[in-house]
Amino acid sequence: METKNCKKCGGGFVLDEDDLGFYQKMQVPPPKICPDCRFKMRALFRNETTLYSGRKCGLCGKGIVSIYNPKSFYIIYCHNCYQSDKWDPFSYAKKYDSPRTFFDQLAELLLAVPKATTYRSISSGPNINSEYVNMAGGVKNSYFLFNSGLDEDCMYSRGIKYCSEIADAYFGTRSNQSYEVINLQQSSKILYGKNIISSVDCYFGLNLSGCTDCFGCVNLSNKSHYFLNYPIKPEEYRKKVNEILGSYKKTEDFKKEFDIFSLNFPRRESNSIKNTDSIGDYLYECKNVKYSFESVKSENCRYLFSSKDIKDSIGTIGFGHQSEMLLECTATGHSARVIGSFSVENSQDVLYSFGLRYCHDCIGCDGLKNAKYCILNKQYSKAEYEKLRNTIIAELKLKDSYGLIIPPELAPFSYNETMAQDNFPLSKEQVLQEGFKWEDDIQKTEGKETLQPEDIPDHIRDVSDSVTLEILRCIACKRNYKIIEQELQFYRKMNIPLPRKCFYCRHQNRIIRRGPYKFWTRNCAKCEREITTNYAPDRPEIVYCEKCYQQEVY
Repeated sequence: METKNCKKCGGGFVLDEDDLGFYQKMQVPPPKICPDCRFKMRALFRNETTLYSGRKCGLCGKGIVSIYNPKSFYIIYCHNCYQSDKWDPFSYAKKYDSPRTFFDQLAELLLAVPKATTYRSISSGPNINSEYVNMAGGVKNSYFLFNSGLDEDCMYSRGIKYCSEIADAYFGTRSNQSYEVINLQQSSKILYGKNIISSVDCYFGLNLSGCTDCFGCVNLSNKSHYFLNYPIKPEEYRKKVNEILGSYKKTEDFKKEFDIFSLNFPRRESNSIKNTDSIGDYLYECKNVKYSFESVKSENCRYLFSSKDIKDSIGTIGFGHQSEMLLECTATGHSARVIGSFSVENSQDVLYSFGLRYCHDCIGCDGLKNAKYCILNKQYSKAEYEKLRNTIIAELKLKDSYGLIIPPELAPFSYNETMAQDNFPLSKEQVLQEGFKWEDDIQKTEGKETLQPEDIPDHIRDVSDSVTLEILRCIACKRNYKIIEQELQFYRKMNIPLPRKCFYCRHQNRIIRRGPYKFWTRNCAKCEREITTNYAPDRPEIVYCEKCYQQEVY
């Protein structure tokens, strides 16, 4: 075990025997930068939710929605052009010039090679009638959907799969007709819920399993017609529900009441299920996975975020899917032995590359398909490649860069455009102080509202069709936003009042409710056993270890 001080922020961090063994296996030196700073560096390559209009495809000229700011210097192609044979990534090849630094040469290549306007999972199939989505595949009739797949008629959500008619969700599978939910599994008609499994017609719920018709309930299993954790007659239950749902004021008032009420009940140390020797949150069927979030069926990993079915890896964001030996990668899947790269798929033995498909033995490449023994998009013989590979690795080791992701200054996005800001929010001054970029020109409008927040009807039944023609103002950040027709129909069907906040503020609120991507050591409030959890010691919730929670609730 080694204790180090972060070269970037100065904070202390520990590398245990498993960490050191993995770095030795990958033949890279142990990092001198802490896990939090490494997460920020990886996240700079993952702009999930900041979308821009006004760009045109650099090849066919079609107007496109893009994750790249219109003023950026990148050449952007629509999906049809990017996937076509109308351009050749090898035409941008650069001969490796050993006197120059490797990353200076990579920076020039990354600016020259065209990028896809947004990212989508090709293996999940095409997106249909879903232009305003990113890092999503196989979705239909969806809007503002991110890091998701195989969904239909969904809006304003992140991390959902096999879902339909869902809005304002964070993390869920095989569910439908639900709104404002976090961690929703195999459920239907859930409003304002968190950690809901196999339940139907539940509202304002926390940690419910197998429940129906429960309102304002916490830690219940297989219950029906409960209100604030007490049984109630069906007719009385329906009366109480109808008095609250649909009204913005009554809904907001009950949210506050429920938040206070829920503090009387214990929370589990983590929202994870069926794991072995693992530490994290929203982990499912994982083994020896530590300090990770939103991972499924992974093994022997550290510091995963939204990476699934991955083995023997450290420091990944997104994708995964039958991958192993990934180190400091973002949006990389179906791959093995990849270091410091972004958007690599079905590839092996790749270093510091961007947007590769079906490649192996590539260094510093961008946009290649079915390639091997390439450096900076230039083809080499196997012998030439291996000789230059050793030269590049020696340089990177000398500069303490080998084993980290591509440096932040080469990232295509600014800090506040990416999920770095979602999970580690910083001010502009802090971002610049840490050596990252900040974007002042995030595309948005302010001050153009045609309908003031106080003039929006309280109840959804009183909202007219003309609201889709209005421009609204977020009560939190003052950003203007609109209600689309599909959205209005959904609110009416589900008896949901119009939101008074824009998507971005609602999304940030869900992240706060989800819990931080950070872990603390504290004691179980019942047996006092030491636990590792993302509930900070000074938070007001009662936190139990898994054993005590199971005894209390079940």
